Amino acid sequence: MLIEAPTDTLLPVYATFPLRAVAGHGSWLVDDEGNEWLDAYGGHAVASSGHSHPDVVAAIAEQAAKLIFYSTAVPHAGREQLADTLVRLSPEPLGKVFFCNSGAEANENQLNLARRRTGRTTVVTMLGGWHGRTAATLACTDGERYEAGARRAGVPLSRKVRFNDIAALEQAMDDTVAAILLEPVQGFSGARAATPEFLQSARALCDRHGAKLLFDEVQCGVGRTGAFTAAEHFGVTPDAIAMAKGLAAGLPIGAVIVVPSLVDDIKVGDLGSTFGGGPVPCAAALANIGVIEREDLLANVRQVSAQLVAAASQLPHVVQVHGRGFLLGLELDRPAADVQRGLWAHRVLTGTSTDPRTLRLLPPLSLAESEADLLLQALRAVLM
Repeated sequence: MLIEAPTDTLLPVYATFPLRAVAGHGSWLVDDEGNEWLDAYGGHAVASSGHSHPDVVAAIAEQAAKLIFYSTAVPHAGREQLADTLVRLSPEPLGKVFFCNSGAEANENQLNLARRRTGRTTVVTMLGGWHGRTAATLACTDGERYEAGARRAGVPLSRKVRFNDIAALEQAMDDTVAAILLEPVQGFSGARAATPEFLQSARALCDRHGAKLLFDEVQCGVGRTGAFTAAEHFGVTPDAIAMAKGLAAGLPIGAVIVVPSLVDDIKVGDLGSTFGGGPVPCAAALANIGVIEREDLLANVRQVSAQLVAAASQLPHVVQVHGRGFLLGLELDRPAADVQRGLWAHRVLTGTSTDPRTLRLLPPLSLAESEADLLLQALRAVLM
């Protein structure tokens, strides 16, 4: 069952797992009683290189001992190196980077850039999409409870169309649209992947109408699909990509990676973030990406994901497996929350979704085949 908050000074806004984590290593959390839990949730897709990887810990400690923080008024090498690294790992012609603090802020900024460049305000988004809790991102997130927040803030709601419905997308597009914003693999709705044809149509429609194509890769980026950017899987390059969750292995950082033509008239003061690209998060991100590359975690994601998909597809009560890489949704013939709670008895953590029958798997990119077997054994025991 869910544990209660230990103090009444915290707002009771989060449903919590039934453990108090005091340590972590790789794909495992350690609770305050010394029990180890297999983390197939990854701190909501954040623990990309695993929990407290020694290289990331060392990089954080080394940078913190030198300089914890100074604002963006002062350049530092870590910010510049991380920007170069993200451009190197992103498809051309994505070539410019802006740093901020979170996924919602990254999406807010790419929306701002598209509206600024086109002089338009209308945005087309997807049913089932999730983009954040700031005013503009709430207007683009699917769901009445989120749209209500945007209405209160006076932000115009986006035009929402069915995901993977090319005809609906064509109907929504006209010369008033500033951008199409979408997740190549929708996270919160249950790991629903776009079809290549849908993304190709989105690219063509944006080009035809002078709009910008924006990818929200906050959850599906940084290697989670088996490529550093999800865009690579589909052969479609957007005008901007937002990244965050898995970028710094747990420290808050967001990034917007854009094509130069979107920002070729940018001036000092057009964007800003006090903490964006601070020394310690940049050090963590560089170390995290270094682990992903040195340990070949993208290949691990592809290999172990194939193992998970093949085996999970044969489990009783699994209707279909959605998603890519380590962003997987197990569509069930029963409530996913019941299965999630059943897995707690086996000390296994997973996620649910806005689809009440879809269980989400978002483990660290380092999840080993043997750990995937443990996850599958626990799933089999709960679903029998």
